[in-house]
Amino acid sequence: MAALEEAKLENFLQWLQVNEVELRGCKIKYCDSTKGFGIFSSNDVANGILLVVPLHLAITPTRVLQDPLLGPECRAMLEDGEVDDRFLIILFLTVERQRKNSSWKPYLDMLPTTFGNPLWFSDDELLELKGTTLYRATELQKKSLQSLFDDKVKNLATKLLALDGNPEREVTFENFLWANSIFWTRALNIPFPRSCVLPNISEEHDSINNRGLDASTNQISSEKLVNKENGKALQINKPESQVSGVVTTSPQGETIWVEGLVPGIDFCNHDLKPAATWEVDGTGSITGIPFSMYLLSAGQNLSQSEQEISISYGDKGNEELLYLYGFVINDNPDDFLMVHYPVDAIREVPFSEPKLQLLEAQKAELRCLLPRSLLKRGFFPHSAPEETNNEVTNARICNYSWSGLRKMPSYVNKLVFPEDFLTALRTIAMKESEVYKVSSLLEELVGSEGERQPSETEVRSAIWEACGDSGALQLLVDLINMKMMELEEGSGTEESDADLLEKAHSMENLDDCKRCGTNGSLQYPLMSRNRWSSIVYRRGQKQLTRMFLKEAEHALQLAMSEGN
Repeated sequence: MAALEEAKLENFLQWLQVNEVELRGCKIKYCDSTKGFGIFSSNDVANGILLVVPLHLAITPTRVLQDPLLGPECRAMLEDGEVDDRFLIILFLTVERQRKNSSWKPYLDMLPTTFGNPLWFSDDELLELKGTTLYRATELQKKSLQSLFDDKVKNLATKLLALDGNPEREVTFENFLWANSIFWTRALNIPFPRSCVLPNISEEHDSINNRGLDASTNQISSEKLVNKENGKALQINKPESQVSGVVTTSPQGETIWVEGLVPGIDFCNHDLKPAATWEVDGTGSITGIPFSMYLLSAGQNLSQSEQEISISYGDKGNEELLYLYGFVINDNPDDFLMVHYPVDAIREVPFSEPKLQLLEAQKAELRCLLPRSLLKRGFFPHSAPEETNNEVTNARICNYSWSGLRKMPSYVNKLVFPEDFLTALRTIAMKESEVYKVSSLLEELVGSEGERQPSETEVRSAIWEACGDSGALQLLVDLINMKMMELEEGSGTEESDADLLEKAHSMENLDDCKRCGTNGSLQYPLMSRNRWSSIVYRRGQKQLTRMFLKEAEHALQLAMSEGN
Protein backbone atom coordinates (compact mmCIF):
# COMPACT_ATOMS: atom_id res chain seq x y z
CA MET A 1 0.00 0.00 0.00
CA ALA A 2 1.32 3.42 -0.93
CA ALA A 3 2.57 5.74 1.82
CA LEU A 4 -0.36 8.12 1.23
CA GLU A 5 -2.90 5.34 1.73
CA GLU A 6 -1.09 4.20 4.88
CA ALA A 7 -1.20 7.74 6.28
CA LYS A 8 -4.93 8.03 5.54
CA LEU A 9 -5.60 4.71 7.24
CA GLU A 10 -3.58 5.63 10.32
CA ASN A 11 -5.43 8.94 10.71
CA PHE A 12 -8.76 7.16 10.26
CA LEU A 13 -7.96 4.50 12.86
CA GLN A 14 -7.03 7.21 15.35
CA TRP A 15 -10.27 9.04 14.54
CA LEU A 16 -12.28 5.87 15.12
CA GLN A 17 -10.59 5.36 18.49
CA VAL A 18 -11.32 8.93 19.58
CA ASN A 19 -14.97 8.40 18.61
CA GLU A 20 -15.22 5.21 20.73
CA VAL A 21 -15.31 2.73 17.84
CA GLU A 22 -14.02 -0.69 18.90
CA LEU A 23 -12.31 -3.06 16.47
CA ARG A 24 -12.59 -6.25 18.54
CA GLY A 25 -11.89 -9.00 16.05
CA CYS A 26 -11.05 -7.22 12.82
CA LYS A 27 -8.87 -4.64 11.18
CA ILE A 28 -9.29 -2.30 8.23
CA LYS A 29 -6.80 -2.61 5.40
CA TYR A 30 -6.42 -1.84 1.71
CA CYS A 31 -7.76 -4.56 -0.60
CA ASP A 32 -6.97 -3.50 -4.15
CA SER A 33 -7.76 -0.79 -6.67
CA THR A 34 -11.18 -2.27 -7.46
CA LYS A 35 -12.42 -2.66 -3.87
CA GLY A 36 -10.47 0.03 -2.03
CA PHE A 37 -10.41 -0.58 1.73
CA GLY A 38 -12.06 -3.57 3.37
CA ILE A 39 -12.46 -5.26 6.75
CA PHE A 40 -10.41 -8.35 7.63
CA SER A 41 -10.36 -10.73 10.58
CA SER A 42 -7.53 -10.21 13.06
CA ASN A 43 -8.25 -12.52 16.00
CA ASP A 44 -10.95 -14.85 17.23
CA VAL A 45 -13.65 -13.39 19.46
CA ALA A 46 -15.84 -15.57 21.65
CA ASN A 47 -19.17 -13.85 21.02
CA GLY A 48 -18.59 -13.20 17.31
CA ILE A 49 -18.75 -9.40 17.68
CA LEU A 50 -16.09 -8.03 15.35
CA LEU A 51 -16.68 -4.28 15.29
CA VAL A 52 -18.80 -1.87 17.36
CA VAL A 53 -19.70 1.66 16.20
CA PRO A 54 -21.67 4.09 18.39
CA LEU A 55 -24.61 5.37 16.36
CA HIS A 56 -23.84 8.97 17.31
CA LEU A 57 -21.09 8.65 14.72
CA ALA A 58 -23.53 7.82 11.90
CA ILE A 59 -24.14 10.55 9.33
CA THR A 60 -27.93 10.83 9.39
CA PRO A 61 -30.35 13.73 8.84
CA THR A 62 -30.41 14.25 12.61
CA ARG A 63 -26.62 14.44 12.77
CA VAL A 64 -26.57 17.00 9.97
CA LEU A 65 -29.16 19.16 11.72
CA GLN A 66 -27.13 19.00 14.95
CA ASP A 67 -23.93 20.24 13.25
CA PRO A 68 -22.94 23.42 15.12
CA LEU A 69 -21.98 25.30 11.97
CA LEU A 70 -24.25 23.96 9.21
CA GLY A 71 -27.15 22.68 11.30
CA PRO A 72 -29.18 25.90 11.71
CA GLU A 73 -29.05 26.72 8.00
CA CYS A 74 -29.90 23.13 7.04
CA ARG A 75 -32.81 23.18 9.49
CA ALA A 76 -34.15 26.32 7.81
CA MET A 77 -33.79 24.67 4.38
CA LEU A 78 -35.69 21.64 5.66
CA GLU A 79 -38.51 23.69 7.12
CA ASP A 80 -38.77 25.71 3.89
CA GLY A 81 -39.05 22.52 1.86
CA GLU A 82 -35.78 23.13 -0.04
CA VAL A 83 -34.30 19.80 1.07
CA ASP A 84 -35.42 16.44 2.40
CA ASP A 85 -33.66 13.67 4.30
CA ARG A 86 -31.55 12.08 1.56
CA PHE A 87 -30.77 15.37 -0.11
CA LEU A 88 -29.73 16.70 3.30
CA ILE A 89 -27.05 14.01 3.65
CA ILE A 90 -25.85 14.34 0.04
CA LEU A 91 -25.63 18.13 0.38
CA PHE A 92 -23.78 17.74 3.68
CA LEU A 93 -21.22 15.39 2.08
CA THR A 94 -20.78 17.78 -0.85
CA VAL A 95 -19.99 20.67 1.48
CA GLU A 96 -18.10 18.82 4.20
CA ARG A 97 -15.54 17.52 1.75
CA GLN A 98 -14.72 21.12 0.77
CA ARG A 99 -14.28 22.39 4.35
CA LYS A 100 -10.64 22.87 5.35
CA ASN A 101 -11.09 21.91 8.99
CA SER A 102 -13.88 19.34 8.81
CA SER A 103 -14.13 17.07 11.83
CA TRP A 104 -15.03 14.30 9.37
CA LYS A 105 -11.85 14.69 7.30
CA PRO A 106 -10.15 11.41 8.42
CA TYR A 107 -13.28 9.50 7.35
CA LEU A 108 -13.90 11.44 4.12
CA ASP A 109 -10.26 10.97 3.09
CA MET A 110 -10.74 7.21 3.26
CA LEU A 111 -13.68 7.19 0.87
CA PRO A 112 -13.20 6.41 -2.83
CA THR A 113 -12.83 9.35 -5.21
CA THR A 114 -14.04 7.57 -8.34
CA PHE A 115 -16.63 4.86 -8.89
CA GLY A 116 -17.37 2.04 -11.28
CA ASN A 117 -21.04 2.86 -11.81
CA PRO A 118 -22.12 4.16 -15.26
CA LEU A 119 -22.42 7.76 -14.03
CA TRP A 120 -18.62 7.79 -14.00
CA PHE A 121 -18.11 6.07 -17.36
CA SER A 122 -16.38 7.80 -20.23
CA ASP A 123 -18.43 8.28 -23.39
CA ASP A 124 -16.74 5.28 -25.00
CA GLU A 125 -17.34 3.09 -21.97
CA LEU A 126 -20.99 4.09 -21.83
CA LEU A 127 -21.42 2.95 -25.43
CA GLU A 128 -20.68 -0.59 -24.21
CA LEU A 129 -24.08 -0.48 -22.50
CA LYS A 130 -26.00 0.56 -25.60
CA GLY A 131 -29.09 -1.58 -26.11
CA THR A 132 -29.43 -2.32 -22.38
CA THR A 133 -31.82 -0.76 -19.89
CA LEU A 134 -28.86 0.80 -18.08
CA TYR A 135 -27.78 2.87 -21.07
CA ARG A 136 -30.85 5.07 -21.26
CA ALA A 137 -31.32 5.09 -17.47
CA THR A 138 -27.79 6.45 -17.02
CA GLU A 139 -28.32 9.17 -19.61
CA LEU A 140 -31.55 10.27 -17.93
CA GLN A 141 -30.11 10.22 -14.44
CA LYS A 142 -26.96 12.16 -15.28
CA LYS A 143 -29.01 14.82 -17.05
CA SER A 144 -31.36 15.06 -14.08
CA LEU A 145 -28.50 15.30 -11.57
CA GLN A 146 -26.85 18.04 -13.64
CA SER A 147 -30.10 20.02 -13.64
CA LEU A 148 -30.48 19.54 -9.89
CA PHE A 149 -26.94 20.79 -9.34
CA ASP A 150 -27.42 23.84 -11.55
CA ASP A 151 -30.84 24.73 -10.14
CA LYS A 152 -30.34 24.05 -6.44
CA VAL A 153 -27.20 22.36 -5.15
CA LYS A 154 -24.60 24.90 -6.26
CA ASN A 155 -26.32 27.83 -4.58
CA LEU A 156 -27.10 25.94 -1.38
CA ALA A 157 -23.56 24.53 -1.09
CA THR A 158 -22.02 27.95 -1.73
CA LYS A 159 -24.23 29.42 1.01
CA LEU A 160 -23.09 26.76 3.49
CA LEU A 161 -19.41 27.14 2.62
CA ALA A 162 -19.69 30.89 3.19
CA LEU A 163 -20.68 30.11 6.79
CA ASP A 164 -17.37 28.26 7.13
CA GLY A 165 -15.43 31.29 5.93
CA ASN A 166 -14.71 29.78 2.52
CA PRO A 167 -16.86 31.78 0.10
CA GLU A 168 -14.15 31.46 -2.53
CA ARG A 169 -14.44 27.66 -2.62
CA GLU A 170 -16.18 26.63 -5.85
CA VAL A 171 -18.47 23.62 -5.69
CA THR A 172 -18.42 21.64 -8.93
CA PHE A 173 -20.81 19.11 -10.39
CA GLU A 174 -18.13 16.45 -9.80
CA ASN A 175 -18.20 17.29 -6.07
CA PHE A 176 -21.96 16.71 -6.03
CA LEU A 177 -21.71 13.56 -8.15
CA TRP A 178 -19.14 12.21 -5.69
CA ALA A 179 -21.43 12.87 -2.72
CA ASN A 180 -24.41 11.31 -4.53
CA SER A 181 -22.38 8.18 -5.30
CA ILE A 182 -21.04 7.94 -1.73
CA PHE A 183 -24.57 7.99 -0.36
CA TRP A 184 -25.98 5.41 -2.75
CA THR A 185 -23.05 3.00 -2.43
CA ARG A 186 -22.71 3.17 1.36
CA ALA A 187 -26.03 4.16 2.96
CA LEU A 188 -27.71 1.74 5.36
CA ASN A 189 -31.22 1.85 6.78
CA ILE A 190 -30.61 2.08 10.52
CA PRO A 191 -33.20 1.29 13.22
CA PHE A 192 -33.18 4.02 15.88
CA PRO A 193 -35.39 4.48 18.95
CA ARG A 194 -37.74 7.32 18.06
CA SER A 195 -36.46 9.59 20.81
CA CYS A 196 -32.93 9.40 19.43
CA VAL A 197 -33.78 10.32 15.85
CA LEU A 198 -35.09 13.87 16.02
CA PRO A 199 -34.90 15.08 19.60
CA ASN A 200 -34.90 18.79 18.83
CA ILE A 201 -37.21 19.09 15.85
CA SER A 202 -40.85 20.05 15.88
CA GLU A 203 -43.53 17.39 15.50
CA GLU A 204 -44.32 18.82 12.08
CA HIS A 205 -40.92 17.64 10.83
CA ASP A 206 -40.32 14.55 12.97
CA SER A 207 -40.87 12.15 10.11
CA ILE A 208 -38.37 13.47 7.59
CA ASN A 209 -36.95 9.99 7.26
CA ASN A 210 -40.16 8.99 5.49
CA ARG A 211 -39.83 11.56 2.73
CA GLY A 212 -37.94 10.22 -0.29
CA LEU A 213 -35.63 12.08 -2.65
CA ASP A 214 -36.88 10.52 -5.89
CA ALA A 215 -38.06 13.79 -7.43
CA SER A 216 -35.04 15.85 -6.58
CA THR A 217 -32.18 13.45 -7.30
CA ASN A 218 -33.75 11.08 -9.82
CA GLN A 219 -31.69 8.41 -8.12
CA ILE A 220 -33.37 5.04 -8.03
CA SER A 221 -34.77 4.66 -4.54
CA SER A 222 -38.15 3.22 -5.45
CA GLU A 223 -38.73 -0.14 -7.02
CA LYS A 224 -38.31 0.99 -10.60
CA LEU A 225 -36.88 3.76 -12.67
CA VAL A 226 -39.08 4.08 -15.72
CA ASN A 227 -38.00 5.62 -18.99
CA LYS A 228 -41.21 7.40 -19.85
CA GLU A 229 -40.31 7.66 -23.51
CA ASN A 230 -40.27 3.96 -24.17
CA GLY A 231 -41.74 2.37 -21.08
CA LYS A 232 -38.55 0.58 -20.05
CA ALA A 233 -38.00 0.08 -16.36
CA LEU A 234 -34.92 -0.60 -14.32
CA GLN A 235 -35.50 -2.63 -11.18
CA ILE A 236 -33.55 -1.26 -8.32
CA ASN A 237 -33.96 -1.89 -4.60
CA LYS A 238 -33.73 0.70 -1.86
CA PRO A 239 -30.54 1.12 0.16
CA GLU A 240 -32.20 -0.65 3.10
CA SER A 241 -31.91 -3.87 1.12
CA GLN A 242 -28.14 -3.59 1.22
CA VAL A 243 -27.75 -5.77 4.30
CA SER A 244 -30.02 -7.46 6.76
CA GLY A 245 -29.89 -5.36 9.91
CA VAL A 246 -31.81 -6.49 12.97
CA VAL A 247 -32.89 -4.50 16.00
CA THR A 248 -31.87 -6.72 18.91
CA THR A 249 -32.80 -4.39 21.76
CA SER A 250 -34.70 -1.11 21.83
CA PRO A 251 -35.24 0.53 25.22
CA GLN A 252 -37.41 3.45 24.21
CA GLY A 253 -40.40 2.09 22.37
CA GLU A 254 -41.06 2.77 18.74
CA THR A 255 -38.31 2.18 16.20
CA ILE A 256 -37.71 4.52 13.28
CA TRP A 257 -35.63 3.46 10.30
CA VAL A 258 -33.28 6.19 9.15
CA GLU A 259 -30.88 6.11 6.22
CA GLY A 260 -27.32 7.06 6.97
CA LEU A 261 -23.62 6.28 6.71
CA VAL A 262 -21.91 4.33 9.49
CA PRO A 263 -18.12 4.87 9.38
CA GLY A 264 -16.34 1.55 9.78
CA ILE A 265 -19.27 -0.74 9.03
CA ASP A 266 -19.49 0.76 5.54
CA PHE A 267 -16.06 -0.63 4.60
CA CYS A 268 -17.48 -4.15 4.39
CA ASN A 269 -17.52 -5.38 0.80
CA HIS A 270 -20.20 -7.59 -0.79
CA ASP A 271 -20.18 -11.34 -1.19
CA LEU A 272 -22.83 -13.88 -2.18
CA LYS A 273 -21.82 -15.87 0.91
CA PRO A 274 -21.30 -13.17 3.53
CA ALA A 275 -19.05 -13.75 6.53
CA ALA A 276 -20.94 -11.27 8.72
CA THR A 277 -24.08 -9.22 9.18
CA TRP A 278 -24.84 -6.14 11.25
CA GLU A 279 -27.24 -5.62 14.12
CA VAL A 280 -28.17 -2.75 16.44
CA ASP A 281 -27.81 -2.86 20.20
CA GLY A 282 -30.17 -0.32 21.73
CA THR A 283 -29.45 -0.98 25.42
CA GLY A 284 -25.81 -1.99 25.38
CA SER A 285 -26.64 -5.40 26.83
CA ILE A 286 -24.88 -7.19 23.98
CA THR A 287 -21.91 -4.95 23.17
CA GLY A 288 -21.61 -2.88 26.31
CA ILE A 289 -22.19 0.26 24.21
CA PRO A 290 -25.79 1.55 24.14
CA PHE A 291 -27.18 2.73 20.78
CA SER A 292 -24.48 1.05 18.75
CA MET A 293 -24.25 -0.92 15.52
CA TYR A 294 -22.08 -4.00 15.57
CA LEU A 295 -20.67 -6.39 13.02
CA LEU A 296 -21.50 -9.99 13.88
CA SER A 297 -19.87 -13.11 12.49
CA ALA A 298 -22.34 -15.09 10.37
CA GLY A 299 -21.11 -18.41 11.71
CA GLN A 300 -18.08 -18.85 9.49
CA ASN A 301 -14.73 -19.66 11.06
CA LEU A 302 -12.93 -16.32 11.14
CA SER A 303 -10.08 -17.44 13.39
CA GLN A 304 -7.78 -17.33 10.37
CA SER A 305 -6.14 -13.91 10.33
CA GLU A 306 -6.42 -11.74 7.21
CA GLN A 307 -9.69 -13.32 6.00
CA GLU A 308 -11.90 -10.62 4.46
CA ILE A 309 -15.16 -10.04 6.30
CA SER A 310 -17.94 -9.50 3.79
CA ILE A 311 -21.62 -8.70 4.08
CA SER A 312 -24.46 -9.16 1.59
CA TYR A 313 -25.91 -6.17 -0.23
CA GLY A 314 -29.00 -8.25 -0.95
CA ASP A 315 -30.14 -10.50 -3.81
CA LYS A 316 -29.29 -8.09 -6.61
CA GLY A 317 -28.72 -8.76 -10.28
CA ASN A 318 -25.83 -7.26 -12.20
CA GLU A 319 -28.08 -4.46 -13.44
CA GLU A 320 -28.54 -3.24 -9.88
CA LEU A 321 -25.00 -3.94 -8.75
CA LEU A 322 -23.47 -2.06 -11.66
CA TYR A 323 -25.89 0.85 -11.45
CA LEU A 324 -25.65 1.39 -7.70
CA TYR A 325 -22.29 -0.01 -6.63
CA GLY A 326 -20.17 -0.16 -9.76
CA PHE A 327 -19.34 -3.87 -9.87
CA VAL A 328 -20.78 -7.08 -11.33
CA ILE A 329 -20.65 -10.79 -10.56
CA ASN A 330 -19.90 -13.39 -13.20
CA ASP A 331 -22.86 -15.77 -13.67
CA ASN A 332 -24.88 -13.85 -11.09
CA PRO A 333 -27.68 -16.16 -9.83
CA ASP A 334 -29.85 -13.11 -9.06
CA ASP A 335 -29.77 -11.65 -12.58
CA PHE A 336 -33.09 -10.65 -14.13
CA LEU A 337 -34.49 -9.55 -17.47
CA MET A 338 -37.00 -6.74 -17.98
CA VAL A 339 -39.51 -7.16 -20.84
CA HIS A 340 -42.02 -4.44 -21.62
CA TYR A 341 -44.66 -3.43 -24.12
CA PRO A 342 -44.31 0.28 -25.03
CA VAL A 343 -47.27 2.23 -23.68
CA ASP A 344 -47.38 4.56 -26.67
CA ALA A 345 -47.57 1.61 -29.07
CA ILE A 346 -51.02 0.62 -27.77
CA ARG A 347 -52.47 3.70 -29.43
CA GLU A 348 -51.40 2.27 -32.78
CA VAL A 349 -53.12 -1.12 -32.45
CA PRO A 350 -56.66 -1.72 -33.77
CA PHE A 351 -59.46 -1.03 -31.24
CA SER A 352 -57.03 0.70 -28.92
CA GLU A 353 -59.67 2.47 -26.83
CA PRO A 354 -61.66 -0.61 -25.71
CA LYS A 355 -58.38 -2.46 -25.17
CA LEU A 356 -57.09 0.33 -22.92
CA GLN A 357 -60.31 0.14 -20.92
CA LEU A 358 -59.93 -3.62 -20.57
CA LEU A 359 -56.30 -3.23 -19.49
CA GLU A 360 -57.34 -0.79 -16.80
CA ALA A 361 -60.14 -3.08 -15.62
CA GLN A 362 -57.68 -5.95 -15.22
CA LYS A 363 -54.94 -3.90 -13.59
CA ALA A 364 -52.71 -5.51 -16.18
CA GLU A 365 -48.96 -4.90 -16.24
CA LEU A 366 -47.22 -3.71 -19.40
CA ARG A 367 -43.82 -4.76 -18.15
CA CYS A 368 -42.52 -7.77 -16.29
CA LEU A 369 -39.43 -8.66 -14.35
CA LEU A 370 -38.06 -12.10 -15.16
CA PRO A 371 -35.56 -13.36 -12.54
CA ARG A 372 -33.19 -16.12 -13.59
CA SER A 373 -34.68 -18.30 -10.85
CA LEU A 374 -37.96 -18.58 -12.82
CA LEU A 375 -36.22 -20.82 -15.32
CA LYS A 376 -35.92 -23.56 -12.68
CA ARG A 377 -39.62 -24.35 -13.10
CA GLY A 378 -39.81 -23.81 -16.85
CA PHE A 379 -39.73 -26.15 -19.84
CA PHE A 380 -35.92 -26.21 -19.94
CA PRO A 381 -34.59 -26.00 -16.36
CA HIS A 382 -30.81 -25.72 -16.05
CA SER A 383 -30.87 -27.10 -12.53
CA ALA A 384 -33.15 -29.17 -10.33
CA PRO A 385 -36.74 -27.97 -10.95
CA GLU A 386 -38.36 -26.04 -8.13
CA GLU A 387 -41.59 -27.19 -6.55
CA THR A 388 -44.61 -25.59 -8.18
CA ASN A 389 -45.99 -22.63 -6.32
CA ASN A 390 -49.60 -23.62 -5.63
CA GLU A 391 -50.73 -20.02 -5.27
CA VAL A 392 -49.40 -19.20 -8.75
CA THR A 393 -51.00 -22.32 -10.18
CA ASN A 394 -54.35 -21.60 -8.60
CA ALA A 395 -54.27 -18.03 -9.88
CA ARG A 396 -53.80 -19.32 -13.40
CA ILE A 397 -56.41 -22.07 -13.08
CA CYS A 398 -59.13 -19.68 -11.95
CA ASN A 399 -58.88 -17.92 -15.29
CA TYR A 400 -59.57 -21.08 -17.26
CA SER A 401 -62.76 -22.31 -15.62
CA TRP A 402 -65.56 -19.95 -16.55
CA SER A 403 -67.72 -21.68 -19.12
CA GLY A 404 -65.57 -24.59 -20.14
CA LEU A 405 -65.32 -23.44 -23.76
CA ARG A 406 -61.59 -23.89 -23.56
CA LYS A 407 -59.65 -26.60 -21.78
CA MET A 408 -57.05 -25.67 -19.22
CA PRO A 409 -53.65 -25.72 -20.99
CA SER A 410 -51.40 -28.68 -20.31
CA TYR A 411 -48.47 -26.28 -19.99
CA VAL A 412 -50.01 -24.02 -17.33
CA ASN A 413 -47.64 -25.16 -14.56
CA LYS A 414 -44.58 -24.64 -16.74
CA LEU A 415 -45.23 -21.06 -17.85
CA VAL A 416 -42.55 -18.83 -16.32
CA PHE A 417 -44.12 -15.55 -17.42
CA PRO A 418 -46.26 -13.56 -14.93
CA GLU A 419 -50.00 -13.79 -15.46
CA ASP A 420 -50.40 -10.02 -15.03
CA PHE A 421 -48.17 -9.51 -18.06
CA LEU A 422 -49.69 -12.31 -20.14
CA THR A 423 -53.22 -10.98 -19.66
CA ALA A 424 -52.04 -7.58 -20.88
CA LEU A 425 -50.55 -9.18 -23.99
CA ARG A 426 -53.76 -11.19 -24.60
CA THR A 427 -55.72 -7.95 -24.51
CA ILE A 428 -53.38 -6.09 -26.87
CA ALA A 429 -53.23 -9.00 -29.33
CA MET A 430 -57.01 -9.52 -29.59
CA LYS A 431 -58.54 -9.51 -33.06
CA GLU A 432 -61.71 -7.60 -33.96
CA SER A 433 -64.00 -10.61 -33.53
CA GLU A 434 -62.41 -11.39 -30.16
CA VAL A 435 -62.96 -7.84 -28.89
CA TYR A 436 -66.67 -8.16 -29.70
CA LYS A 437 -66.81 -11.60 -28.07
CA VAL A 438 -65.32 -10.25 -24.85
CA SER A 439 -67.85 -7.44 -24.85
CA SER A 440 -70.68 -9.95 -25.37
CA LEU A 441 -69.48 -12.27 -22.61
CA LEU A 442 -69.19 -9.45 -20.10
CA GLU A 443 -72.61 -8.07 -21.07
CA GLU A 444 -74.18 -11.46 -20.40
CA LEU A 445 -72.49 -11.51 -17.04
CA VAL A 446 -73.35 -8.03 -15.74
CA GLY A 447 -76.48 -7.27 -17.79
CA SER A 448 -77.06 -5.06 -20.81
CA GLU A 449 -77.78 -2.10 -18.56
CA GLY A 450 -74.49 -2.54 -16.74
CA GLU A 451 -76.05 -3.08 -13.32
CA ARG A 452 -72.57 -3.66 -11.93
CA GLN A 453 -68.96 -3.53 -13.03
CA PRO A 454 -67.30 -6.83 -13.93
CA SER A 455 -64.55 -7.90 -11.56
CA GLU A 456 -60.89 -8.06 -12.54
CA THR A 457 -61.04 -11.88 -12.60
CA GLU A 458 -64.18 -11.86 -14.74
CA VAL A 459 -62.57 -9.58 -17.33
CA ARG A 460 -59.47 -11.76 -17.47
CA SER A 461 -61.58 -14.89 -17.84
CA ALA A 462 -63.64 -13.39 -20.66
CA ILE A 463 -60.50 -12.40 -22.53
CA TRP A 464 -59.03 -15.87 -22.06
CA GLU A 465 -62.21 -17.51 -23.36
CA ALA A 466 -62.28 -15.21 -26.37
CA CYS A 467 -58.70 -15.54 -27.55
CA GLY A 468 -56.64 -18.06 -25.55
CA ASP A 469 -52.86 -17.76 -25.33
CA SER A 470 -51.53 -17.94 -28.89
CA GLY A 471 -51.80 -14.25 -29.70
CA ALA A 472 -50.23 -13.21 -26.40
CA LEU A 473 -47.37 -15.69 -26.69
CA GLN A 474 -46.68 -14.66 -30.29
CA LEU A 475 -46.52 -11.04 -29.13
CA LEU A 476 -44.23 -12.08 -26.29
CA VAL A 477 -41.91 -13.90 -28.71
CA ASP A 478 -41.80 -10.77 -30.87
CA LEU A 479 -40.98 -8.55 -27.86
CA ILE A 480 -38.16 -10.80 -26.67
CA ASN A 481 -36.77 -11.06 -30.20
CA MET A 482 -36.83 -7.28 -30.41
CA LYS A 483 -34.97 -7.04 -27.11
CA MET A 484 -32.31 -9.41 -28.42
CA MET A 485 -31.89 -7.31 -31.54
CA GLU A 486 -31.39 -4.19 -29.39
CA LEU A 487 -28.82 -5.96 -27.23
CA GLU A 488 -26.87 -7.34 -30.18
CA GLU A 489 -26.92 -4.18 -32.26
CA GLY A 490 -23.43 -2.75 -32.07
CA SER A 491 -22.00 -5.29 -29.61
CA GLY A 492 -22.63 -8.62 -31.34
CA THR A 493 -23.81 -11.92 -29.94
CA GLU A 494 -23.53 -13.53 -26.54
CA GLU A 495 -20.73 -15.68 -27.94
CA SER A 496 -18.74 -12.62 -29.06
CA ASP A 497 -19.03 -11.12 -25.58
CA ALA A 498 -17.84 -14.37 -24.02
CA ASP A 499 -14.89 -14.38 -26.42
CA LEU A 500 -13.96 -10.82 -25.45
CA LEU A 501 -14.04 -11.67 -21.76
CA GLU A 502 -11.97 -14.78 -22.28
CA LYS A 503 -9.26 -13.01 -24.21
CA ALA A 504 -9.11 -9.64 -22.54
CA HIS A 505 -7.43 -8.73 -19.28
CA SER A 506 -8.24 -5.91 -16.94
CA MET A 507 -5.88 -2.94 -16.89
CA GLU A 508 -6.11 -3.01 -13.12
CA ASN A 509 -4.73 -6.55 -12.88
CA LEU A 510 -1.60 -6.30 -15.01
CA ASP A 511 0.16 -8.94 -12.93
CA ASP A 512 -2.30 -11.49 -14.29
CA CYS A 513 -1.55 -10.70 -17.92
CA LYS A 514 0.41 -13.34 -19.82
CA ARG A 515 3.14 -11.83 -21.92
CA CYS A 516 4.46 -13.33 -25.13
CA GLY A 517 7.26 -12.60 -27.58
CA THR A 518 10.65 -11.08 -26.86
CA ASN A 519 9.39 -7.53 -26.53
CA GLY A 520 7.03 -8.33 -23.65
CA SER A 521 3.90 -7.21 -25.51
CA LEU A 522 0.56 -8.27 -24.11
CA GLN A 523 -0.94 -11.38 -25.66
CA TYR A 524 -4.40 -9.79 -25.63
CA PRO A 525 -5.54 -6.18 -25.56
CA LEU A 526 -6.07 -4.73 -22.09
CA MET A 527 -9.56 -3.89 -20.96
CA SER A 528 -10.66 -1.30 -18.43
CA ARG A 529 -12.62 -2.42 -15.41
CA ASN A 530 -15.66 -0.42 -16.55
CA ARG A 531 -15.67 -2.03 -19.98
CA TRP A 532 -15.23 -5.48 -18.47
CA SER A 533 -18.19 -4.88 -16.11
CA SER A 534 -20.32 -3.67 -19.01
CA ILE A 535 -19.59 -6.76 -21.09
CA VAL A 536 -20.30 -9.13 -18.19
CA TYR A 537 -23.63 -7.36 -17.61
CA ARG A 538 -24.74 -7.27 -21.26
CA ARG A 539 -23.63 -10.88 -21.86
CA GLY A 540 -25.84 -11.91 -18.93
CA GLN A 541 -28.74 -9.97 -20.44
CA LYS A 542 -28.26 -11.72 -23.79
CA GLN A 543 -28.07 -15.10 -22.07
CA LEU A 544 -31.31 -14.53 -20.18
CA THR A 545 -33.00 -13.17 -23.31
CA ARG A 546 -32.03 -16.32 -25.21
CA MET A 547 -33.31 -18.64 -22.47
CA PHE A 548 -36.61 -16.82 -21.94
CA LEU A 549 -37.11 -16.65 -25.72
CA LYS A 550 -36.75 -20.44 -25.84
CA GLU A 551 -39.41 -20.73 -23.10
CA ALA A 552 -41.80 -18.39 -24.94
CA GLU A 553 -41.36 -20.14 -28.30
CA HIS A 554 -42.03 -23.55 -26.79
CA ALA A 555 -45.12 -22.28 -24.95
CA LEU A 556 -46.37 -20.79 -28.23
CA GLN A 557 -45.99 -24.12 -30.02
CA LEU A 558 -47.94 -25.91 -27.29
CA ALA A 559 -50.68 -23.26 -27.25
CA MET A 560 -51.17 -23.53 -31.00
CA SER A 561 -51.20 -27.32 -30.93
CA GLU A 562 -53.89 -27.29 -28.21
CA GLY A 563 -56.02 -24.68 -29.93
CA ASN A 564 -55.24 -22.02 -27.38
